[in-house]
Parts: sequence; C-alpha cells; structure tokens
Amino acid sequence: MSARIDHLVTSGTFSLDGGAWEVDNNVWIVGDDSEVIVFDPAHSPEAVVEAVAGRTARAIVLTHGHDDHIRAVAETQRLLGGPPVLLNPEDRVLWDMVYPDTEPDEDLSDGQELTVAGVALRAIHTPGHSPGSTCFYAESGLSAAGLPGVDAAGEMPVLLSGDTLFQGGPGATGRSYSSFDTIIESISEKLFTLPGETVVLTGHGDATRIGEEKPHLQEWIDRGE
Repeated sequence: MSARIDHLVTSGTFSLDGGAWEVDNNVWIVGDDSEVIVFDPAHSPEAVVEAVAGRTARAIVLTHGHDDHIRAVAETQRLLGGPPVLLNPEDRVLWDMVYPDTEPDEDLSDGQELTVAGVALRAIHTPGHSPGSTCFYAESGLSAAGLPGVDAAGEMPVLLSGDTLFQGGPGATGRSYSSFDTIIESISEKLFTLPGETVVLTGHGDATRIGEEKPHLQEWIDRGE
C-alpha cells in the first residue's frame, strides 16, 4: 500500500511562563502498512501506539519543544520500542524544562531529509513560535484526502507546519523564546515560497493551503500578533 497520513487528536494542557491552557493537538503519522514516522505525539502515548497499530516506528520527530508537544514523548518512545527522537537543537531550552536529565537522540537541521515508505520529507527551520521550530515538506508521494479541512483527492504537496502556520495566521509569539517578527520572516521567506496548492497540516485545528494563507500576510503584519 502507498504512503499515507494518519491523523490523531489528543487533548491535554500547554504550560509556559507560569500559565496553563487546555489544548487539542494534532498528531501526524506518516508511512505505510509497515513503517511510519510519528510527528508530535502529544498527551496520550497509548492513543499514539494504538494509531501506529503495530507498524515499525522509524522515528519520533518533533516540530518544536513546547511541553504539549513533548511531555508524552518519553513514554511514547518506550512503548514504541525505542525509535530515535529528533528535535532542532535550538529548542533544547524548552526540552530541558520537561526533560532536564536527558537529551533528544538526534538533532534536526535545516534542509535535512527524512524518508519513510518511499516519501521524502524536507526539514525547514522556521523560528519564531520557538527558536527551533521546524516544518516538514513532502513535495510528492502523499495524499491528505479525508483529513480535516482537506477538500481534494490524489497526491499533493504537503507541509507539516507544527505551530508555525495555521488556518488564519501565524503561531502565537507572545511568550518566552518567541518572536513575531521572526515568525513572519520564516513564513514569508520559507513557507510562502512553496506551491500554493500545498496542503498545510497544522499542530492544532484544521488544515489549510499555502495559497489560502499567503494573501493575508500584510494583514497579519498590520495586526502585529
């Protein structure tokens, strides 16, 4: 069977700077019937393992280091048999808040290519929401049909955007280690150069497309948030 994207929504809390908020997170599982990469296994290790459904997990890849995205990683890794955990090293400051005594297994770098089930996903470093925020772009080989907010069938370019780009605007930047100017630069110079038909699968909420968001860039800049 060809590569596909499985989607799981998990619920829990996000905490930073002394505050805590209830959140629903998207977990994306990319692969085929035999192997997968798990992106951002949030909140519920058991639910993630159930969604992996006995396939070999080649890696656990983190788009960034906020605690709602990483707090369940250690237990998920254990239950999946120990696949390596990958994180951009610029987010170690956030990782260390949750795991002060351990390190991610491998560093992610800008332009790095991850391959699973014959699909190549290119890492795009997009700082702003956090210093190490990283998106993952598959030019071909994937279909997002049937996923929330996707109204097309067949193969299409896909971006796993983490919390950098959402339907309706950039990720939040009002907390420690974030920057509005930086996230706008990341989106405009790195993401809005991708094809307009690229489906954007976000860290929270429904999908969108690059072409749907790009016309609103100046509105976001004027809004300043």
